Amino acid sequence: MIPTDNASARKREIEKKLEQEQDTLTFISENLEKSDQLTNGMVTILSSFESRLVRLENAIIPVHRQTENLQRLQDNVDQTLACLDLVISHYHVAKDTDKVIREGPAGKLEEYLACIAEIQKAVEFFQHNNPDSPELNTVRARFEKGKELLEAEFRGLLTRYSKPVPPVLILDAVGGDEELEEVQEEVMLEHLPEAVLQDVVCISSWLAEHARNQDFMNVYYQIRSSQLERSLRGLREHFRKHSTTSTSSGSLCSPAMQAKRKDTPTRKLPKRPVYLPGTIRKVLKQYSQHGLEGRKGSSGFPPLEGKDDLLDVEIDSFIYCISAFVKLAQSEHGLLLYIIPEHHQKKTFDSLIQEALDGLMQEGDGIVAAAGRAIARHDYSTVLSIFPVLRHLKLSKPDFDTTLQGTAASTKNKLPTLIIAMETTGAKALEEFADSIKNDPDKEYNMPKDGTVHELTSNAMLFLQQLLDFQETAGAMLASLETSSSANLYGSDFSQQLLSSYICKALGNLQLNLLNKSKVYDYSALSAIFLLNNYNYILKSLQKSELIQLVAVTHAQVESSYQELIQQQIQVYQRSWWRVTEFLMDRNTPTFQPGTKLKDKERQLIKDKFKGFNEGLEELCKVQKVWAVPDQEQREAIRQAQRRLVSEAYRNFLHRYANISFTKNPDKYVKYRVEQVEEMIGRLFDTSA
Repeated sequence: MIPTDNASARKREIEKKLEQEQDTLTFISENLEKSDQLTNGMVTILSSFESRLVRLENAIIPVHRQTENLQRLQDNVDQTLACLDLVISHYHVAKDTDKVIREGPAGKLEEYLACIAEIQKAVEFFQHNNPDSPELNTVRARFEKGKELLEAEFRGLLTRYSKPVPPVLILDAVGGDEELEEVQEEVMLEHLPEAVLQDVVCISSWLAEHARNQDFMNVYYQIRSSQLERSLRGLREHFRKHSTTSTSSGSLCSPAMQAKRKDTPTRKLPKRPVYLPGTIRKVLKQYSQHGLEGRKGSSGFPPLEGKDDLLDVEIDSFIYCISAFVKLAQSEHGLLLYIIPEHHQKKTFDSLIQEALDGLMQEGDGIVAAAGRAIARHDYSTVLSIFPVLRHLKLSKPDFDTTLQGTAASTKNKLPTLIIAMETTGAKALEEFADSIKNDPDKEYNMPKDGTVHELTSNAMLFLQQLLDFQETAGAMLASLETSSSANLYGSDFSQQLLSSYICKALGNLQLNLLNKSKVYDYSALSAIFLLNNYNYILKSLQKSELIQLVAVTHAQVESSYQELIQQQIQVYQRSWWRVTEFLMDRNTPTFQPGTKLKDKERQLIKDKFKGFNEGLEELCKVQKVWAVPDQEQREAIRQAQRRLVSEAYRNFLHRYANISFTKNPDKYVKYRVEQVEEMIGRLFDTSA
């Protein structure tokens, strides 16, 4: 059983909770009643608002529809008025634009093009709506007039502002001063002022779009072609005018370039070779004046001194003009890209460069023709002028090909054709030069009287030395005479092998010719001196240049061969003294004791020996004194050897007969002391003694 106290407490707790729940229920009921009252009020308000909206909608919608109709009518009226204004403007466009068109586009291109656009619209309107109207003819005539004035302005701008590029600026652009050893900024060639260029581009764009013909492109290439030709002509005249000072002071470059060379510290940088003023014949003259001494006599070669420098100037000018043409043509192509429509650019550029390119090719053909004439008269020093030209053309060919890319095949082939012609002419010159050495006539009056170096030798060696500067070019010339299979056989060394073989052939021909020439002399000793001088000159020329290395490619023992030839001629020369020294020998002569009385026959024998020696010595010294051995080292070696040989024999001879009484007048026979004999021999080959 549960205790009574606990049950009472539990009952009181439940009653208390029940009372609390009853209070909560009463509160909720009151709030629900209030909510219902509010809901009923809101429903009443919304119903009233809905009825009012319905009444408003019924009143506004008809007004809105009426407004839309009015707006549509207004738009139609505005469009009709605009169309009427446009149509009326087409009828008045000729009158409205008359002043602007008559005055032309000069100075107001933008306004002028706007007027042309209005006229064009009028033309299109009348063509579409009223093709038989007189107004169409009027605006069409005005449009054609406007187009003509635009074309005239295009021509006028190009004509007024297309000026030849100054020569010094061209020289700066092509790198005219190779002695300048610093990094140079690329020289930009401005052909048209910026404002003018913009106008020309604008007119060109309009004409390309609206003109029925392409006359303006013909006008463009004709004017720019003339400007290109005048620029090159100005460069040529610059060379002719300054040819004298340019070779001595290098004044062909611009003042800016000269100032840089004078004031700016520089450093050497690799650069594509550009041939500088002063062609090969000037170098030949310098060699002939300052090179190995001993060149006398004459040959079938024209003399190097005193030649007209006109060809030199033309060669220098042509070489520079080739580089200038590439630079100017590249600049013209860049300008053309702005002005000429893309699908016409290649054809226009091809036409633009034709006159200048043809002029260069004709100039090159003239050089080839001049070289051909020089070959005909055996003037091979002049032919050498073709070598730097050919080398420069080959160096320039990649730039040429890039510049002429897109032109006609006939245009692209002009430079290769000229290169082939020059290679052919150069190969002919090399071939005939070698033959001319072999066949140079043995004319007595052309031979040096003193036995010194023949002009044939000096000129031949000078010619061969110049080939060193053009080894690749000369090798290519020689290779053009060979078959392709031969070229493949030698590979990359083919040109060097050919050039080395050619030089050996020329030296062999020269040696044979010198042998034949030496036979002209009456004295075998003079023949030996002549050959000795020429062989020594050849050897020294080979040693003082890189020819020795080039010849060694096919003839490794060339130095020892010439030294052997020289020694052989020294021995031949020394034999000329045998007829003097044989009197000093004791062959077939009895031995005499001091104090022995000699017979008349014995005394005469001794007298004849002294007399023969004295006369032979005097005669040889007199004759050989006027002979020449220009090489000082060689001259002293020959003198020393001969002096030692003769003086030793003469000393023994005097000692042998010193105490022999063979004459009452010894001074008559013993005319010279040993020292005097040595002194006489020491004056051999000395025309000043």
